Amino acid sequence: MKKLILLLTLIAPYSVLAHSGRTNSEGCHSDKKRNEYHCHRRKSQPTSSASDIVKSVPKGLAVSSLVYNRKDWPHWVDADNDCQDARAEILIRDSKSPVKFKRNKPCNVSWGEWIDPYTAHTFYKASDIDIDHIVPLSHAHEMGGKYWKRKQRREFANDFENLLAVEDNANQSKGGQPPQEWMPPNKSYHCKYIEKWKHIKNKYALEESVAEKTFINNEALRNRCSD
Repeated sequence: MKKLILLLTLIAPYSVLAHSGRTNSEGCHSDKKRNEYHCHRRKSQPTSSASDIVKSVPKGLAVSSLVYNRKDWPHWVDADNDCQDARAEILIRDSKSPVKFKRNKPCNVSWGEWIDPYTAHTFYKASDIDIDHIVPLSHAHEMGGKYWKRKQRREFANDFENLLAVEDNANQSKGGQPPQEWMPPNKSYHCKYIEKWKHIKNKYALEESVAEKTFINNEALRNRCSD
């Protein structure tokens, strides 16, 4: 009986909980009740046994860390302690005109001029802008990040090279999907998007699926990205 209880305890975190909210192809969705965005295991993936799960965990890493949880990837940190977190820094970087801040402190951006590369539309209110992880956190987790320690996850989640100011709807549409499942509506940005995607994957030595590699190569040829 004790062995059965232990087995169920280890497997339970990997089961998909039934609750409201539509998921995208990566099994990701916004949970309004918890006020967070997270992903579940794909239904097509085989369920690992408790013994397999335990064996796959590197020494010193908790079993629970193999399950994607956005909270395990600290983001929008203020690395230089200037009151501007990573979101504010990217809004300032990507704005085409000087930004305006909320209140009198130069901390939270309220207005600017952002040309969303994903849609080619222009926005002026910071509230219309999301900061997108080009390589999504959930994707990075599945492709090797599940074995990283919190410090490396924090570095990845706040890496300016992996962040873009984009329209909130475009960001939500993308979710955690890789290129073969989602590409920017703005086709003129496809080559740049692929370039950035590949750079981040290589920078962090993240795995690349066959479908992902095939699509990227075909897309690069179709758009003559190397020219």
